[in-house]
Amino acid sequence: MNDLGKGFGYLMKGQRWVGGRGRWLGLGLLPGLLTLVLYLGALVGLVFGADDFVAWTTPFADGWSSPWLGIFRGTLTALTLGLGLFLAVITFTAVTLLVGQPFYESLSEEVDRSEGGEVPQSGNSFWRDLWISARDSVRIVLRVAVYGIILFALGFVPVLGQTVVPVLGFCVTGYFLAEELTAVALQRRGMLLKDRLRLLRGRRMLTLGFGVPLALAFLVPFVAVFLMPGAVAGATLMARELAPVPPAPAPENTDHTDHADNADNTDHAAGAGYGGPVSYQHPGRAPQQPPR
Repeated sequence: MNDLGKGFGYLMKGQRWVGGRGRWLGLGLLPGLLTLVLYLGALVGLVFGADDFVAWTTPFADGWSSPWLGIFRGTLTALTLGLGLFLAVITFTAVTLLVGQPFYESLSEEVDRSEGGEVPQSGNSFWRDLWISARDSVRIVLRVAVYGIILFALGFVPVLGQTVVPVLGFCVTGYFLAEELTAVALQRRGMLLKDRLRLLRGRRMLTLGFGVPLALAFLVPFVAVFLMPGAVAGATLMARELAPVPPAPAPENTDHTDHADNADNTDHAAGAGYGGPVSYQHPGRAPQQPPR
């Protein structure tokens, strides 16, 4: 349970970090605003078209009597909207990170730089990093879709579908949100998707403590936009604990070197004052002549 609070603490630290640096907050808002406009249009279309979609997919229920037809299709409509919202929360982060790749990459590097130590670099070109991010995002979305279908089916189970399933849904959403956000920093550390998932599984409560509150907040579209830069910063701070970077190399101690050089010069000067290097005589042996 300690890790649960610690994960939430990283989320708050990230928001404070960008709050004290207005320039990074402003740059980080642009990709989120653009993505928000696209998603609002899609969600509005889903709300107005959900009834027709459910009726089209359940023609076998057309002859059912009232109230069973209304209850059945009303439940399916609610589940469809819930599934759409569930996928929107997950994919919103993925799409926003792709749209704002240069901004969030620079933001993550600045967080590493401000915290001290080495700033990891992937060593890849911009287009290579963008391709890796897009490929991994598609893999994550497919995983989430599988979980979403399972949870959608479990939603029909009485009591369980109205209590446990929504909680599991937020946990799944929060977990994969944390993965997508920490990927910005962990990818720079050379970690592949399977390694990142293994790392987060090892600290599951820390991951949920960071991701679940964010998933709840992301249900409000405008809140998601304003929290996004701080979420990237907080995820970078958390990544520093999960995969620590080596400290920055210390500057060379030139004073010590200079002292040693001066000592050598003094010895050489002392020998040179007597016409050459000093030769030491062992008791009982003839003096050794200096080499010519």
